[in-house]
Amino acid sequence: MYGYAGRILHVDLTTGKTHVEPLNEEYAKKYIGGIGLGMRLWLDNSKPGVEPFSPDNPLVLATGPISGSVWPTGGNGHAFVSKSPQSYGVGEAKSHGSFGTELKRAGYDAVIVTGKAEKLVYVWIDDDSVQILDASHLTGKTPADTEDTIREELGDYYIRVAAIGPAGEKLARIACIINDKTRAAGRTGLGAVMGSKNLKAIAARGTRDIMAAKPDEFMEYVKEFHERMKGPATQKYRALGTPENILVHNSLSCMPTRNYNNSRFESAEKVSGENLNERFVAKIIGCSSCAMRCEHMCVVGEGPYKGTMTRMEYETLWAMGPYCGVDRLDAIIKGMDLCNCYGIDAISAGVIAGFAMDCYEKGILTQEDLSGLDARFGNAEAMVKLIEMMGKREGIGDILADGVKVAGEKIGKGAEKLGQHIKGVEVTGYDLRCLKTAALGFAVSFRGADHNRHGAYAFDVKGKVNRLVAEKGRGKLVKDMEDVYNLIDSFIVCKFSRGTYYKELEDMTKLYTLVTGIEMTPEELKKAGERINNVARLFNIREGLTRKDDTLPYKVMHQPITDEGPSKGAYVSQEELDLLLDDYYASRGWTREGIPTIEKLKELGMDDLIPIVEAKL
Repeated sequence: MYGYAGRILHVDLTTGKTHVEPLNEEYAKKYIGGIGLGMRLWLDNSKPGVEPFSPDNPLVLATGPISGSVWPTGGNGHAFVSKSPQSYGVGEAKSHGSFGTELKRAGYDAVIVTGKAEKLVYVWIDDDSVQILDASHLTGKTPADTEDTIREELGDYYIRVAAIGPAGEKLARIACIINDKTRAAGRTGLGAVMGSKNLKAIAARGTRDIMAAKPDEFMEYVKEFHERMKGPATQKYRALGTPENILVHNSLSCMPTRNYNNSRFESAEKVSGENLNERFVAKIIGCSSCAMRCEHMCVVGEGPYKGTMTRMEYETLWAMGPYCGVDRLDAIIKGMDLCNCYGIDAISAGVIAGFAMDCYEKGILTQEDLSGLDARFGNAEAMVKLIEMMGKREGIGDILADGVKVAGEKIGKGAEKLGQHIKGVEVTGYDLRCLKTAALGFAVSFRGADHNRHGAYAFDVKGKVNRLVAEKGRGKLVKDMEDVYNLIDSFIVCKFSRGTYYKELEDMTKLYTLVTGIEMTPEELKKAGERINNVARLFNIREGLTRKDDTLPYKVMHQPITDEGPSKGAYVSQEELDLLLDDYYASRGWTREGIPTIEKLKELGMDDLIPIVEAKL
């Protein structure tokens, strides 16, 4: 095979045995790679109703057909897939950097990890050699220290490592998996799944060449896209990066602030991308094979957090800043650094801190409950301390580390209504009360609250639709964007590069054919994107999720925006949500309950998965 390595590695941590099977070529064309292949392999290797922390819950690590090549942003990605301990449905998270490159060059399209080791271990993949090694000495280490230690003991600096931190070892449901020290497969709690298997890290070194089917034409296409990625389509990411969104969203009054008590932040200028770039950004670097460079490395030069260094994106900046009412960039950078050290999803961590602050201000949590913290909105030190407590699972952090859904249920007294999540996964930086296309995209997202599953916010923020109105037609907009995003995350290419695919499906189809040699039309590729969304829906249906889970956070539906401005009074009613869901399900060819029909599955060539829906129809 070209592009694909053609092999899937199985690792059973209970028995210590490993074996390799050939990649099913039909799967390659149908599910592409990345999350598409990962979700299909998870379904094939798991039983219905498996508990997320059971040894029988597979953790699938997948690369894409472009991984390991020199394709701009496409040579470096990888995806983890499992059953999420937050949503109890699809858990998937992507990351870039260099780890995916190395794994693919070691000769694997996917690694399926099952079982549970007796003690903490790490898996060492060195081309055809696969070893399960003792990791007892790595207990409690940060992902960065784990990476350094493994490289030192294996004797090669260029080994790439994906690891969990202390939070993953302690099964915090917001734990993530970090590679290249600051790159995270962040959402849906897959670091906790890894921890439940006593798996501290996966280390990889590969020496194989990744061959394109049409190497000369492929290299010409690479050159063309290198130039595209230096152009206007990626200007935002090369300049200020995603933190540019702070002032944009604030001006539209669509940036959730103080745990959804407001939709804009009066101190937005202090935490803007412009201010961050001027005062803290020390260097901008890129992933393997990337011509864009978007990783804005920030360094705190003075004050109590002097010397702290990490990368910063809009979502994490928003979560620890405006969402908590915090206007100090040094503290936000420190909070981000702690998330990397403990191995927790930084978006969730900030949202949870904002939730705790809301509980404190409403008298649901007391200063005593919070170990003496004066956790009012705007208290930067309290925000940092709350994240530290989550990472260590100490005090109130022991409850908060499992996310706002679980924490709200345990705390009670109305705290459930203050926890803003979808399917158990914390919200991201878009006020869904006044972005109604985005609200639909978030509600139906198969991995819970997430802007990166659909990109539907773009229709609202850019004024392509009336963002304050719910109407028919939004379902197809969301569906079509979802299907393209499914392909992006299955190839795997970086979403920041999506604007460089000027003809979108035509460009992606050409890339796929040049690399793999598998002839594909844009229509077939579009159908693959739709198929991937359907396999995700089948995953969730099999695990018990229904239409009732395609909903929105309590405040989005019950607490209208009070801020003066263009969004005042906006919220999403149940009637509006039902209209949007009906429209979306119809556009997908599903039933009114959101179940794929037998006819739709046959149309997509998914006949073998029909038994999942037969009992539900």
